[in-house]
Amino acid sequence: MTTDQALPASRGVPPAASLLAYGLLGLPLAFAALQIYVQVPKLYAESFGVPLAAIGSVLLISRLADALTDPLIGWASDRLPKRRLFCLAGLPLLALGLWLVLRPPDGAGPGWLFGSVLVATLGYSVATINFQAWGAELADSADGRQRAAAAREGFGLVGVVLAAALPGWLGADLREGLAATAWAFGPLAVLCAALSVGFAPQPPELAPASQPPWRGWHAALSDAAMRRLLVLFAVGGIAAAVPSATVMFYVSDVLQAEQAAGVLLAIYFVSGAAGLPIWVRAARRWGKPRAWATAMAVTLVVFAWAGSLSAGQVWAFGLICALSGLALGADLAIPPAMLADLLARRRQETAGATWFGLWNLINKANLAIAAGLALPILALFGYRPGVGDADAVRVLAVVYAALPVALKLVALALLWRWQSCFEDGRR
Repeated sequence: MTTDQALPASRGVPPAASLLAYGLLGLPLAFAALQIYVQVPKLYAESFGVPLAAIGSVLLISRLADALTDPLIGWASDRLPKRRLFCLAGLPLLALGLWLVLRPPDGAGPGWLFGSVLVATLGYSVATINFQAWGAELADSADGRQRAAAAREGFGLVGVVLAAALPGWLGADLREGLAATAWAFGPLAVLCAALSVGFAPQPPELAPASQPPWRGWHAALSDAAMRRLLVLFAVGGIAAAVPSATVMFYVSDVLQAEQAAGVLLAIYFVSGAAGLPIWVRAARRWGKPRAWATAMAVTLVVFAWAGSLSAGQVWAFGLICALSGLALGADLAIPPAMLADLLARRRQETAGATWFGLWNLINKANLAIAAGLALPILALFGYRPGVGDADAVRVLAVVYAALPVALKLVALALLWRWQSCFEDGRR
């Protein structure tokens, strides 16, 4: 996009049916992400005997390597801004990588995990960055951008619920269930992509970006509000990613209810989907920063309880999943809508995929740091899945609950301090 390009004609708020068609592509993308970021540590630790410290290191390195490519993917996408084409181009690579990571051969170790995760996340990045930029370009009103983000994240929550439930339905154990789930991804992705591309509004025609990549990155990072939003997203994202990396171990060894893991994940994500309309309305009424801060406060109050639970308290944890899941909708829908609002202010200076490339770099770094921090800490204190050492299990409970609460407190304090720069447009 050149600096003298005018904004497209006013697009207002797209019709609900169009927004739903756009959001549908989020379902297979989230379906794949849950398998990679939540299920994989347990699969490789229990079924293939890979040490937790090694898994954490592999995930840290592979996700950081993947994260570093995201700004380049965003810049390249803006040089040929064909959002739907790039979304479709990323899906086959994602399907191949998911197949490799969920169906490893006997004896697969850290090397196989590293290579297969890289393939999967590269395809995921190409599709996701362009999908997010497409949504940011669908409307030129703050409400329209919020609704597009909510549609995308709503279908994403449907995808993670399906991804959490399928392995238990399709297999007698985790390895068998995930192997069968890999088969299901291809048809699901083809169906959703066909409907989304066929019926969603086409992004406006944009002139290709001509500046070198560092010019676009500089334009984004020179905006103080953008820098602060990235910091908030980083701190809050790590807080959310630590439980994602450890929840399967927590359910198995703290609650001793491995068979309930799928149901508990489903409760969490279904609650997140139910909360999305609430937070969309709250953002419209209170403003996005205050609505997001309220959701953070709810998460803090509820999630701190998780560190005190013990074996058999499945119903209590189910309630925690439901209440924290309601707040999840805000974490998913509001930050990217805030980013789209900031992008709209600078529409003549940069292009959407470049900004979302930086956004995804932070997101991947969050996941990498969480896995690279939490899993080695557990290994350092002697935790091994399924062994049942009481002291190590207590450390697991602290890492799962207390570390995210501390990080969320920091994020809430920063958001409260900086909220005016997102509300009034000050740089």
